[in-house]
Amino acid sequence: MAEVLVLVDHIDGTPKKVTFELLTKARELGEPSAVFLGAPGQSAAALESLGRYGAQKVYVGESEEIAGFLTAPKAEIIAQLVQDKSPVAVLFPSSAEGKEVAARVAVRTGSGLLADAVDLDADGTATQSVFGGGVEVKAKVTVGTNLVTIRPNSTPPVEQAGAATVEQLTVSVSDAAKGAKIVESVVESKGGRPDLGDASVVVSGGRGVGAAEGFGVIEALADSLGAAVGASRAATDAGWYPHQNQVGQTGRTVSPQLYIAAGISGAIQHRAGMQTSKTIVAINKDPEAPIFELADFGLVGDLFTVVPALTEEITKRKN
Repeated sequence: MAEVLVLVDHIDGTPKKVTFELLTKARELGEPSAVFLGAPGQSAAALESLGRYGAQKVYVGESEEIAGFLTAPKAEIIAQLVQDKSPVAVLFPSSAEGKEVAARVAVRTGSGLLADAVDLDADGTATQSVFGGGVEVKAKVTVGTNLVTIRPNSTPPVEQAGAATVEQLTVSVSDAAKGAKIVESVVESKGGRPDLGDASVVVSGGRGVGAAEGFGVIEALADSLGAAVGASRAATDAGWYPHQNQVGQTGRTVSPQLYIAAGISGAIQHRAGMQTSKTIVAINKDPEAPIFELADFGLVGDLFTVVPALTEEITKRKN
């Protein structure tokens, strides 16, 4: 069976959920092999879970030359693996780093690259949402190795019992790949909410919340659902919520199982960042708001009445 490489997205050795989604998708294309690249000693925490989600093999590259620089060393190593192993495809998370590594690998290997896929068929045909989410296209790489970045939450992760064999890579990074060195890393303090890009449920607020204090009801609903909190560009530009929580074409692209938009009109800029969500619920007092055009469920009403009532009912049913 043809080999499919999957770049492991991890935090200090702990794989992110998107990695398990990619391994699940890779099983439809061939035999999944995870590629773990990081600092010395980090892979030990990842091997068991990678095997549990279907990785038949784990290529491990651990070196300060990988951890101490930006994306170029990772791209060099994966490009070399592509040359040595001739995989049928390489799957990357559709994160900022994942897309940059994929682009560098495409240049190095002379391969086609499909970015931001929301699905991938067994024959390598990718489904993409383009033009601000207004058009869905099917595309396939015709040159070189099939390189695809896939959005988080596009594939439900499914376990497949097994143990992965480990192959240690000899890490040799060129001087050219060391042009951008990491001089400092700062761990951002976070609460108990999931990361916006990985969350299976997202609750977002927009201009309709009226002020920064208005996000209190959005956060309360999110916490009742174990969800991440998002915001429209209008809300972040007004300083009501941090810019890193912006969902939209110029912010974060999300594809959760459930997306709740409260007080968001549904401008094309915002729709481009959340249109591929599996189920969309819109809450807005304007019945003509564009967000209702793509919502699966719509609630016309004042969000300060609807959202607290929804939070109360969810909390009651949980108890």
